[in-house]
Amino acid sequence: MRNEELGDLEVWIDQDLCTGDGICAQYAPEVFELDIDGLAYVKSADDELLQEKGATAPVPLTLLTEVKDSAKECPGDCIHVRRVTDRVEVYGPDAE
Repeated sequence: MRNEELGDLEVWIDQDLCTGDGICAQYAPEVFELDIDGLAYVKSADDELLQEKGATAPVPLTLLTEVKDSAKECPGDCIHVRRVTDRVEVYGPDAE
């Protein structure tokens, strides 16, 4: 599947499953950050840490590979990337 076929994507982290080892923040520090509690969270487009449960952040097309790799490599299987239009997960533990 080519990137342009996916449409706009958003990412969220299930903190209940987060192991806090920070692989996501290493791959895409523009999108992910570890907080003082040791868990990873997504960041808004203006770099604000989004700590609400289920908070989503847009996935910039320029960072799609890094976000996709984060979801793939995450030991907690807690990173979910889905299409904004129909909320279907395209990368992550629930992707088809």
